[in-house]
Amino acid sequence: MTIFIAAEIGINHNGDMDICKKLIDAAKEAGCDAVKFQKRTIDLVYTKEVLESSRESPWGTTQREQKEGLEFGAEEYDEINKYCEKVGIEWYASAWDLESQKFLSKYDLKYNKIASAMMIYEPLLEYVSKEKKHTFISTGMSDYDQIKKAIDIFEHNNCPFELMHTVSTYPMKVEHANLKMINTLQQRYNCNVGYSGHEVGLAVSFAAVSFGITSLERHITLDRSMYGSDQSASIEPHGFKNLVTTVRQLEKAIGNGNKVILDEEKTVAEKLRNHIL
Repeated sequence: MTIFIAAEIGINHNGDMDICKKLIDAAKEAGCDAVKFQKRTIDLVYTKEVLESSRESPWGTTQREQKEGLEFGAEEYDEINKYCEKVGIEWYASAWDLESQKFLSKYDLKYNKIASAMMIYEPLLEYVSKEKKHTFISTGMSDYDQIKKAIDIFEHNNCPFELMHTVSTYPMKVEHANLKMINTLQQRYNCNVGYSGHEVGLAVSFAAVSFGITSLERHITLDRSMYGSDQSASIEPHGFKNLVTTVRQLEKAIGNGNKVILDEEKTVAEKLRNHIL
């Protein structure tokens, strides 16, 4: 099975459509299968107290100004939808509230995503699973019982899904990756499992391939020094191209585990074993 590779744009576009399109182009150039965004209804996700609190940002001095500066609305998503169709790449998004999921539902998207923070929000899981689109479910910050409850909802509604092993720290320390958890999830829940990484660099993502992941998601950025909480755990365009290229090579190298003597080996064997045959 070919690994599904998604470039998480998230909010790394910083509310700028020009940056957004450059990130879409970079993902397409790298060979990604899709780009992913995040959608929030600000007044539902954050309390009034939080939104009124102080926060310095390019958009002002409050949390509300910062959140609204980063959030795309209908006009921007209409443009994203048109641009991705033009470029030839799929897009989807993780909704952080029911209204955002309803908003996304108006687009003809192939996939849904449950963010780690949202996988315990059962009303959202019910709504998403009833759409019956293939859904990627991130498992960061969640225990076995919470993961099982999410799976039960998707199975009850006959919605295709796969889990994604995730560690929800930004950036994630390499020693916290716990990649063996991929096999634990596969065996415990008898389902496909991907990897959503927040580490610096590519090594952990490469290693995840050897554990039989079916999907890989990493954040993409134009420049890791740009403003934004996710930028430092993101990969720049040249690095993303290296990621995809190497993953495709690793898929070929892993093989199927069956011992085969290649025709090329037989020729070598005749030469090197000639004196003992």
